[in-house]
Amino acid sequence: MTRLYSLDKHRNIGFMAHIDAGKTTTTERILFYTGISHRMGEVHDGNTQMDWMEQEQERGITITSAATTTYWRDHRVTIIDTPGHVDFTIEVERSLRVLDGVIAILCSVGGVEPQTETVWRQANKFKIPRLIFVNKMDRTGSDFFKVVQQVRDRLQANPLILQLPIITNDAFQGVIDLVENTAYVYNVDPLGLSFSQQDIPDEYKALTQKYREDLIANLSDRNDQILERYLAGITVEPELLRQQIRQDTISMKLVPVLCGSSFKNKGIQFLLDAIINYLPSPVDVVPVIGINPHSGQEIQCLADDNKPFSALVFKTMNDPYVGQLSFIRVYSGQLQSGMTILNSTQQKKSRIGRLLKMHANHRTEINEIFAGEIAAVIGLKDTFTGDTICDPAHEVLLDPIDFPEPVIAVAIETQTRAEQEKLVGALKKLNKEDPSFTVTKHDETGQILISGMGELHLEIITERLTREHNIKANIGTPQIALKEAFRKAFSSVGKFVRQSGGRGQYGHVIIDVLPLPRGGGIIFKSMLKGDVIPREYVPAVEKGIRESLQTGVIAGYPVIDLEIHLVDGSYHPVDSSDLAFQIAGSMAIKQGLTLGDPYLLEPIMSVSVYVPDEYVGDVIGDLTAKRGKILNLTKNGVAHVVEAEVPMMSLFRYATVLRSLTKGRADFSIKFATHEEIPASIIEGHFNKIKMKSS
Repeated sequence: MTRLYSLDKHRNIGFMAHIDAGKTTTTERILFYTGISHRMGEVHDGNTQMDWMEQEQERGITITSAATTTYWRDHRVTIIDTPGHVDFTIEVERSLRVLDGVIAILCSVGGVEPQTETVWRQANKFKIPRLIFVNKMDRTGSDFFKVVQQVRDRLQANPLILQLPIITNDAFQGVIDLVENTAYVYNVDPLGLSFSQQDIPDEYKALTQKYREDLIANLSDRNDQILERYLAGITVEPELLRQQIRQDTISMKLVPVLCGSSFKNKGIQFLLDAIINYLPSPVDVVPVIGINPHSGQEIQCLADDNKPFSALVFKTMNDPYVGQLSFIRVYSGQLQSGMTILNSTQQKKSRIGRLLKMHANHRTEINEIFAGEIAAVIGLKDTFTGDTICDPAHEVLLDPIDFPEPVIAVAIETQTRAEQEKLVGALKKLNKEDPSFTVTKHDETGQILISGMGELHLEIITERLTREHNIKANIGTPQIALKEAFRKAFSSVGKFVRQSGGRGQYGHVIIDVLPLPRGGGIIFKSMLKGDVIPREYVPAVEKGIRESLQTGVIAGYPVIDLEIHLVDGSYHPVDSSDLAFQIAGSMAIKQGLTLGDPYLLEPIMSVSVYVPDEYVGDVIGDLTAKRGKILNLTKNGVAHVVEAEVPMMSLFRYATVLRSLTKGRADFSIKFATHEEIPASIIEGHFNKIKMKSS
């Protein structure tokens, strides 16, 4: 089997934007104009092809990235439509990992919105060339030039305006193409299929001349041929301009800007042309670098069908009919159904079952895929998101996909015990699909905790349990894992004597207990001299002490950071046993802890907040109000990074609070730092039901 399209005629692109900027609507229009679909789906009607999940259609948002392939001007274009909601940022992250170019869609009224900044930073991380499509030019209050200025200010990008909007009587009529130096006006056609080329309207001639000169001057800085023509007053041919725009776009020196109205079916054909003209093919981007998993030697994965096969699994999905689908991007070589491949991440071989070309949740079976292509594979059971698959004879390991740390957690439980095991199995399947969602079982409370990127994320997970796995689950707020410690050293005696006829029980221990600094753990040492207690009973003493430390004397939380010395005791040659000394050890530590001035500890989290300049004061004030300690404040481009330590009990639902505080324009990360004493005022306010048992 051979390629239908040469590698330079492939485009792997994605759409990214803030929620409601029009990504899915734009994708639906592209599918219509390229002939893949015969009707345009509408987000508000819940009938789009790319938003195929029930929750997506009901809520009118994209939740999971969807892939499709279409064709334009003798080119093959693979499109990935990604979510705009911050809770589903992992879908953007793993899609960007395998794309060659991206279209950032901006609302002509909202401009550069919060999630736009987040996805733009993600695209910067992967060094992906971009176009900008200023959408919704039909809306009241649209301001094309304001949006372009925000691109400069907020995204720190170099926008190159390729089109100007034609607005007549507050209605968006068409565009002026600065490269062609002509106007395109849409005819009265609800489907947007017909438009006419016209002379530039008189009222736009001065504006067109200004921005066309700006365009040529910008490009002439890097092209002597354009500079010579410009200085000599000779018309610069459009093809020469396009060549330089393409070169500068791929090298990320500039970002071309177009405009239109997807909902009104205007500007999509020109956007498709720009995708072909300016975004890179797989051969235009820097080859992916992997390593030999055994020697560590670097290996270039060239976009060439004749090179050894290598691919990255960027997404997995459970299909009720065929089982696990693994979405892959092939970087080099070819893959045929029936081939044996190596998962170099897991060091496991697998046989390829079937290969599928995807169109949202629909699929077409194919026999072979080539370098630069994106497809789905059936048969990779032990493969996870971020794994590398390759030719077993030419092992290579590509960089895995980094997953963001969950920022919110809730407890989940089933209504019946019979469903508990079913719940765990279903959660594991969902975790395999979405690694930004994690499942843990709290050792101290026995709760099952699910963690994710936000409240909506976990709400969707819970809905999927009901719809896809027929499990009804209740969710709540998990208990904070408090600890107990003590300030003073003390000695304590534990004596267990039981006589009830026949052989009795006898165990007697004396211990010294010392507080340790935070992170010291639990240390047990036998300091016995002579044979006051036989050595075989010492492990039983330690077991009794450690088990009792799981339940403190203040409120039943585990005790941490202390050192126990077994210093003395006695035994009975007949009545002593492991059980007796285990109970004696337990009695000694429980009775003694009240002597050590016990207190409660709370977990302290290390928090880093990436926040735009105008919200720094609000964020610092909020963290301080949450009993946070501000450790550092550093400048990062147009934003600041605030580093702080904050009690965990103050951080529940912080993602929602921060989003509201900064209009969604801030990001944050969180990880455990240490434990610290809870202030008395907080104990009184939040733990007034706890009866202090210390004397």
